[in-house]
Amino acid sequence: MISTTTPSIEGKRIVDYRGIVTGEAILGANLFKDFFAGIRDLVGGRSATYERELQRARDIALDEMEDRAIELGANAVVGVDLDYEVL
Repeated sequence: MISTTTPSIEGKRIVDYRGIVTGEAILGANLFKDFFAGIRDLVGGRSATYERELQRARDIALDEMEDRAIELGANAVVGVDLDYEVL
């Protein structure tokens, strides 16, 4: 399935809008990961642990969104917007 942040897909014509679809993912990190990621942040390194968790959350949310689009009979999703929040 094509998913894009743009409002249209080049070379394709939108013939029907099926509605809004969403996907959510909330992931928690454990105490030890948080501690060592904090140390890495202090010394200026990138936290590969958190980068992997963010990628995993994004993949889960996009897969969920596409599943919901398929349930509505859609063959693509346009105007995708990703937001990240820290809880």
